[in-house]
Amino acid sequence: MIKVGVIGFGFSATVFHLPLIDATDSFELVAISSSQAASVRDTFPNVQLFSSADELIQSADVELVVITAPNDVHFSLAKLCLEQGKHVVLEKPMATTGREADKLVRLAKDKKRILSVFHNRRWDGDFLTVKTLIANNQLGDIRFFESHFDRFRPEVRERWKELPVPGGGVWFDLGAHLIDQALTLFGLPQSLTARCLALRDNSKATDYFHVMLHYPDKEVVLHSSPYAAGPNSRFHIQGNKGSYVKHGLDPQESQLKDGISPKDPCFGLEDEDSFGTLNHGSHRDSIETEKGSYLSYYEGIAGAIERGEPVPVDSEEAVRVIKILELAEKSSYAGKTLSLSEVL
Repeated sequence: MIKVGVIGFGFSATVFHLPLIDATDSFELVAISSSQAASVRDTFPNVQLFSSADELIQSADVELVVITAPNDVHFSLAKLCLEQGKHVVLEKPMATTGREADKLVRLAKDKKRILSVFHNRRWDGDFLTVKTLIANNQLGDIRFFESHFDRFRPEVRERWKELPVPGGGVWFDLGAHLIDQALTLFGLPQSLTARCLALRDNSKATDYFHVMLHYPDKEVVLHSSPYAAGPNSRFHIQGNKGSYVKHGLDPQESQLKDGISPKDPCFGLEDEDSFGTLNHGSHRDSIETEKGSYLSYYEGIAGAIERGEPVPVDSEEAVRVIKILELAEKSSYAGKTLSLSEVL
């Protein structure tokens, strides 16, 4: 069994990581660091509790540390883990700057430890469906790809993700997912043009983005708005053989919030009324959404540690996401298109 320690006991840890770790047969959760001692003990009475992340990293008998702390401490905590000889899973984004991310990759290689980032939305059912449609050439050559992660949150909330801190704002939060999916499908663009704005009253961090990735043969649009009351667009993909339109979000997050186990047969299954539509001129087909599987990420991490299998999200892939996040902010500030040659 791989002994695991988790840093943090907030939304990300309790909704995503802890249930997935518990459902992965190769893992044993042995330690958590959190200031919420009572909540941790109520939920995990047999797990060793640490009051600080540094104490867990330096003292806990663990092989893998999962970091769900705020973005601005990802680098320092991951660095300490690697120096202590621990494998590391980082909540996305990997770090707040490309320079930090590069340093972590080099350190992980030097220490021969696994460093991965939880880009779990590679295993969204709708994204898996899109990958299949493209792989099977059902859309032909892709010319336009639009990916949304919209929400209806017109009021600013008191939480660190909405503060003007390094790595704060919705672009570093949701944008990281959309960039990772786009790079998984199409590789790196040549350039980008971005608008990253604070649209809500009293907003101090980016809460809206509209980012265009420019490829030689296609345009990719990544978008998020806090004013989308629904039904929300998810994908709109156009190729020379047809188009695919999808609304609604993958159900796994909602299922995890409701306490449904990732091992439940219904986990990751989407309702039929949320299926996307494949259009070929006047002919339309409802396309069943593939079953999502966030559990596949942690099963992949276990395979990488135990058997040397490929890491499900390679750290160098995550570095590219960070550098595009940074470049888009520069593009928005400058009001112009910027080449990826500036950062890669």
